[in-house]
Amino acid sequence: MKRILLLILTNLAVMVVLGVVLSITGLDRYLYDRSGTNLGGLLLASAVIGFTGAFISLAMSKFMAKSMMGVQVIDQPRNATEQWLVATVRAQAEQAGIGMPEVGIFNTPEPNAFATGARRDHALVAVSQGLLDRMSRSEAEAVLAHEITHVANGDMVTMTLLQGVLNTFVYFLSRVLGSIIDRALSGNSERRGNGIGYFVTVMVLQIVLGVLASMVLMWFSRKREFRADAGGARLSGRNNMIAALERLKSAHEPTAMPKQLAALGISGGGGGGFARLFMSHPPLDERIAALRANV
Repeated sequence: MKRILLLILTNLAVMVVLGVVLSITGLDRYLYDRSGTNLGGLLLASAVIGFTGAFISLAMSKFMAKSMMGVQVIDQPRNATEQWLVATVRAQAEQAGIGMPEVGIFNTPEPNAFATGARRDHALVAVSQGLLDRMSRSEAEAVLAHEITHVANGDMVTMTLLQGVLNTFVYFLSRVLGSIIDRALSGNSERRGNGIGYFVTVMVLQIVLGVLASMVLMWFSRKREFRADAGGARLSGRNNMIAALERLKSAHEPTAMPKQLAALGISGGGGGGFARLFMSHPPLDERIAALRANV
């Protein structure tokens, strides 16, 4: 269901590119004076750049998802299955109070689905061919309801705003720490201006801090999954939502998406321990237990 890891990866790439452009063009010197004392100005500029990067990533999210997953958008249903799919999404969108999303199918054999898009009234909901082949209509309806709930909750915009805040501090801290490290390595703490070490350090720190920031986004993403499951249960029935998650659990490989897109899917990835910090979805057992406990 989400596009979270894709959003993060796109955002990280955009921020690195912005950082390189600013360094090459010399615009950094206007954002952070060479004495390193203009922290207020740097923080303001960091916020502008950070939120710009996040919203560029959001704007690209639907195009990237379509391209990477090979989604075929249904402009005109060609068979009964596509007619049912479009009609179900339309009914759920009306029930959730959002505009009709684009509906598409991507050709993987495992059951999965995702929703993405910058606006609640212009989203994309896509399902795998495997989901249509291996799930009952009631189970597939629950998966669709889960995705529609993500759209109705405005999860992508919320994630983008959080990403913008994190970008701000990543950009800000990478440049402050880069200047400190550069001067320490040069052995001249009073030197004005930054050497090549500063630019290299900033790029490295921006990537490292960006990865750390992604842990915060993953934590928030896991919390959103429980809300989307609850919303899916309201739209399609609690038992249907539980049955759909059980079906995903029993699948041999819950997702056949590329690793970088695993966070887009209804099932997400697995893992525990340190790996859990980078999981966009809670384990299916926890999601099922939460639905059963919500009587």
